[in-house]
Amino acid sequence: MRNTRGVSIPEANPQGSPLPSGSPLPWPPPVATQALSPPPTAPAVVIAPAVRRAGHRVAVLALSAAVVAGLIGGLIGSRAAVGVDAATPRTPTSLAFPTATNGLSAGSIGSIAVAVRPAVVSIHDASGARDTEGSGFVVSPSGYVVTNDHVVAELGSAVIDVAFADGSERTATVVGRSGAYDLAVLKVSGTDLPTVVLGDSATVLVGDTAVAIGSPLGLEGTVTAGIISAVNRSVSTGGSGETAFLRVLQTDAPINPGNSGGPLVNARGEVVGVNSSAASLDGTTDQAGSIGLGFAIPVNQVRRVVQEIIATGHAATPVLGISVDTTATGPGAELQSVTQGGPADNAGLAAGDTVVEIDGDRVADATEFIATIRALAPGGSMVLTVESGGVTHQVTVTLGSEKTGP
Repeated sequence: MRNTRGVSIPEANPQGSPLPSGSPLPWPPPVATQALSPPPTAPAVVIAPAVRRAGHRVAVLALSAAVVAGLIGGLIGSRAAVGVDAATPRTPTSLAFPTATNGLSAGSIGSIAVAVRPAVVSIHDASGARDTEGSGFVVSPSGYVVTNDHVVAELGSAVIDVAFADGSERTATVVGRSGAYDLAVLKVSGTDLPTVVLGDSATVLVGDTAVAIGSPLGLEGTVTAGIISAVNRSVSTGGSGETAFLRVLQTDAPINPGNSGGPLVNARGEVVGVNSSAASLDGTTDQAGSIGLGFAIPVNQVRRVVQEIIATGHAATPVLGISVDTTATGPGAELQSVTQGGPADNAGLAAGDTVVEIDGDRVADATEFIATIRALAPGGSMVLTVESGGVTHQVTVTLGSEKTGP
């Protein structure tokens, strides 16, 4: 990615819904994951999108309540997030490691790189007028490429060039974008292009092998490795365009500017996430580098969004019909306003209510609340535990739907 987006840090739980038959993307049934509770205090960090601009500094966003408040002000209004089911821990299963390749040990980082790198691409301005660069990966032999929305946003109206590991380059068109999920789909010509294998992010455990492949600092085909450091982390990311509120996988595999949009891969060589952002310690520098805090959008969330973009050019975002006070420190998320006739209004919620739990999982703050909702699918329902006037009660809310794009 050439630009890594700003992110704040609470927690969450991702999932998607099965894709319809005939989908160009393989889709295993979704598996519920366990939501995590945030630490008592969070470090002062800056989270920047992993997009690189050669010879230029990349602006990053400090993760303070005031900054997030400014970014989210008009974003949520009558919108909320998309999500998943109640959480259940996953039992570790034996891994089917990739077959040994070219004398490399089966399951080694080298064998994973050999298997995946041919389908990983570098994305940049074909004219060279813009020096922003990001990464992506091919999900179908016919040329659909997944990347971050902020990569495409940084390129603007430029002619987009996609460079493959074999040295070939192709011009790409934008199929569709979702700023709400920081995902975009490009299309290049082809009939038999190398593709990645999509895994199941609901089965990812802390400590699992994590391999990032992309073009950090413009160095195409770079492979870095580490582990999954946390799952269901709630973050808000800002950069070009809309702020995204996401439940993500955290990894200590080095993620740097230029890695944005590239795959995070497990020990089977399956993509479990889309690398999106990284954190640095403060705002004294304006180009983020790796300090072992990288974030990837879970592939189960990616599947739903990408499938919808391929089918319609847009992705649906769940609508709750509220605005949230992002300056409040929690616990819980205080509702600033409720849209008349919206899902929250129909469920009996009102301005001043504080949501303290979603489906029995406590809500740390507004960021976690929004990210948890966004992880859900439109039309889904959830049970909210609400504090109002000193009284705690529960309501069931059915989420609405809204198509979003750039």
